[in-house]
Amino acid sequence: MAASEVDSGRAPAWHGGFGRLWTAAVVSRFGDALRNAALPLLAVRLSAEPLVIASVTACGYVPWLLFGLLGGAVADRVDQRRAMWVVDTVRGLLVAAFALAVGLGHASIPLLLALAFALTTLQTLFDNASTALLPALVDRAALGGANARLMTGQQIAGGLIAAPLVPLLLTAGACTPFVADAGTFLVAAALVASLRIRPPQSGPRPAGSTLRAEIGAGLRALWGDRTLRATCLATLLCNIGMGALIATLALHVTRWLDAGDTGYAAAMTAYSAGSISGGFIAQRLARRTGRVRALLVAGSVQTGSLLLVGSVRDLSALVVGMLLLGAMNMVWNVNQVTLMQQRSPASMTGRIAAAFRTASTSGAPLGAILGGAAARLYGLNAPALLAAVLFALAVTSLIPAGKPDVRAVAPDDDVMTARAAR
Repeated sequence: MAASEVDSGRAPAWHGGFGRLWTAAVVSRFGDALRNAALPLLAVRLSAEPLVIASVTACGYVPWLLFGLLGGAVADRVDQRRAMWVVDTVRGLLVAAFALAVGLGHASIPLLLALAFALTTLQTLFDNASTALLPALVDRAALGGANARLMTGQQIAGGLIAAPLVPLLLTAGACTPFVADAGTFLVAAALVASLRIRPPQSGPRPAGSTLRAEIGAGLRALWGDRTLRATCLATLLCNIGMGALIATLALHVTRWLDAGDTGYAAAMTAYSAGSISGGFIAQRLARRTGRVRALLVAGSVQTGSLLLVGSVRDLSALVVGMLLLGAMNMVWNVNQVTLMQQRSPASMTGRIAAAFRTASTSGAPLGAILGGAAARLYGLNAPALLAAVLFALAVTSLIPAGKPDVRAVAPDDDVMTARAAR
């Protein structure tokens, strides 16, 4: 087992800024869950065409392809704390304007596409800054526990609490979930702005250094690490599958299963409940097997879950499948993010994270379009079965990375001096 694959299991201290960052992340996730659950339901009311509905999801991923690498380079250059609260403030104002438009009866598919694109464009900077900032708040040995607590808290707020509220909020008005989301963005921005920490030091840049050169260094660093390279490819395949499933899930539930909005809320709640349980086992599994093997276990269980969802035309089967899918998704995310943080030089974390996210997230819009096409051509359960095939391929592609690797954490400099793992 690689020394850098696991940490000591030590819990992060809540003081020193982590507690405030955790609260901001949880509050923001609550609002995100309201918006993310309401958008597809609103899209279904505006259009019955699967490809049109899938395009709303796809448009929410496209900015990662256009701006993801740039967001990572900028995140390594600026004060990450300031970048995060400014971005959240802008996103809050955008969602507030959208809520007003919906409340006035001006909702349309083009407006949904514009909102999804704008929010994700801003997210490319926010997410990379957040990934780079966390190691400045907690010790490297506690990163796994910190990621597990952050992601578990977000799922409790976003799935277990927020998702069941969406149908109720929609009865109060189509704009209500978006009003709440705007408020949570602004609260999160205030919490992040109140952090009083020293941002990670990037060190002096070589003379003539450009964003393009720095982006290239991040890409080379990702490619040069065998474990991160294999994990990125596997995550890409998984994201194609998840893009296909998520983009058509509202149709799968409301039409193939004929379970209505309540069934959709039950599916999302089951996914979130599973994610919460996954947060409690992610670290235990990693300490027992190593992080890469934990990813292999997670991907294998998810493959079976997707086969269940796509094969059995029953709401209870969907709930069980989504529960397992959520649990193993949390195991995957905690270990994948922690691997990336532990194996990245501090001055390059933003760029390596951006390269990883851009490469892996590029599959989501492709998956959304493929899912819409599969639903139209082969039936509304076809996207789930397509996702199962892609997850099986992801597990297969990750197997070589599970071999012993003695690579230590790379030194903190702005060039890739660590050799690729052999």
